Amino acid sequence: MSDAERLFESLARAIIDADETAAVQLSETILAKGFDSAKAIERGISVGMEKVGDFFEKSEYFIPDLLDCAAVAERATAILRKGLAKEPVSRGKIVMGTIFGDTHDIGKNIVALFMEAAGYKVLDLGKDVSARRFIDAAVQWKADVLAISTLMTTTRGNIQNVIEQLRLDGKRESFLILIGGRAVTREFAQTIGADGYAENAAETIRLLDKF
Repeated sequence: MSDAERLFESLARAIIDADETAAVQLSETILAKGFDSAKAIERGISVGMEKVGDFFEKSEYFIPDLLDCAAVAERATAILRKGLAKEPVSRGKIVMGTIFGDTHDIGKNIVALFMEAAGYKVLDLGKDVSARRFIDAAVQWKADVLAISTLMTTTRGNIQNVIEQLRLDGKRESFLILIGGRAVTREFAQTIGADGYAENAAETIRLLDKF
């Protein structure tokens, strides 16, 4: 194993352990030695966050653990970005938010952190977002993906409004539509014509990587 790979592996472990001090030191060492920052993000931070997601799925980690690990990943990513080109290659641009009528956003915020750690550019519109605001933001930002969440059964129908409005605007084929949240299911996603459904942050990243 090369020195660079050892550092990337150690960085992944620091993310898993939510060890900010180690993650910062490792990221700065990677920069100082001139190793590939993009590979460090991919093989260190992304791998670490993927493992964090696995632990969460197995109920070995909980929401506070996810938030701690994601915060460390964000700090390390900010350091490593200094070693990238001024306009780093992104894996895709995502506009996301919680649908109109729903003011829950903790789960969405975790997913956003995972997306950014995995190398996606994210525009988070927040909560209680209307169909028109979703669409206008996606068009203006030239997004690849619209990611919409809701935790309330009373508002999940509003996700369908986004898809219907996109069709009316003649822009349905311009974006992938991913949905998530406690109030929706894979079957619901298929029913309303969404492109995919993810149950949690780790599954969201795996789903995005397939497109």
